[in-house]
Amino acid sequence: MMATVKNPESGKQTPQFWEEACKHLVKKDRVMKRLIPQFGDACLETRGDAFVTLARSIVGQQISVKAAQTVWDRFSLLPRKMTPGNVLKLKVDDMRAAGLSARKVEYLVDLALHFDNGALHVKAWDTTSDDEIVAELIAIRGIGRWTAEMFLIFHLMRPNVLPLDDVGLINGISKNYFSGDMVSRSDAREVAAAWAPYCTVATWYIWRSLDPVPVEY
Repeated sequence: MMATVKNPESGKQTPQFWEEACKHLVKKDRVMKRLIPQFGDACLETRGDAFVTLARSIVGQQISVKAAQTVWDRFSLLPRKMTPGNVLKLKVDDMRAAGLSARKVEYLVDLALHFDNGALHVKAWDTTSDDEIVAELIAIRGIGRWTAEMFLIFHLMRPNVLPLDDVGLINGISKNYFSGDMVSRSDAREVAAAWAPYCTVATWYIWRSLDPVPVEY
């Protein structure tokens, strides 16, 4: 099980490996040596609820962050508490009225079913490999590899995730390592070889180099 520390200010969990990871990255990588000191004590945080994290990612697909927040705020008022069982009791018309497309309603119901009927081995995730968890999650309609990797990073806080489908990561590697020239996935993988076993932490700092506001899911 991965150890976390509670942030007293936000009440959210942060990973215990962060400090050690930063020391490793500063030693191994010239860009990280420059980037990491710029952002002080800020680090990755998790909201702490697996179902809510995945439901939010489905609601946010293919719409702006602002629109996603508006739809989520409306949708989250429908059940008394946001749990898989409560979502399964909702009326489709009410979900559509909250701003969800017919497809997203189907995806959210499928997600709730996977949690409710025990198809996901949530209690075993602490000891399950990243690849096995990705395979479980992408079997759910509406969840692809990118969403599964964001879940590994932002919910499970796995230390060594490299989300090569993430546009921000590719753009950030291009900006910080190749003077803005576009890079391929294999270029990105080559850069990230120096980051292991802390690719998650390096990815988070690459995102911060593009947008100083911390990313959350």
